[in-house]
Amino acid sequence: MHSLEKVHDDSANKDSKVSAELEPSISPNGDFEKENDIAKMNLGNSNALANGLSSMLKNIMRDFDSKADDTLKSQSQLSFSLDRLTSELDQLLEDAPFPFIMQHALRISSVRKRVLSLNSILRSVQRRVDNIDRAISMSNLPALETEEEREKHQNRCKLTGGGQ
Repeated sequence: MHSLEKVHDDSANKDSKVSAELEPSISPNGDFEKENDIAKMNLGNSNALANGLSSMLKNIMRDFDSKADDTLKSQSQLSFSLDRLTSELDQLLEDAPFPFIMQHALRISSVRKRVLSLNSILRSVQRRVDNIDRAISMSNLPALETEEEREKHQNRCKLTGGGQ
């Protein structure tokens, strides 16, 4: 009861209000805590933005990787079909060498060479993209400050199926 009387005492309330209003909240650097809070919020917002962009780019990269894999598979199937067709045409040419068949065989052979060349280029591009992805994944790890943050990052990557 004694403490309640102090709360209702006008002089005690005035003193507490004055001390609360006059007591500035200053950090060791001389900045107001309000500015620090704003800076922390901005840092948090930029981290959230960075995480959002990173997540979005991961999804885009996965989509492109999946499409590149599908393209590689279809290119392999096309190459296999062209090889089969070329061998059948070669057999046909041995049996009955007609000039129009030879023209088609030359065209198919030309297409086959272009497909093989494109396959080689596509595999090279895929290797480069994989190397870039690996380099980006590895470069993000040293930026993390503590071992605990690195472990959390690695666990997230394992859960999401991401890189290192």
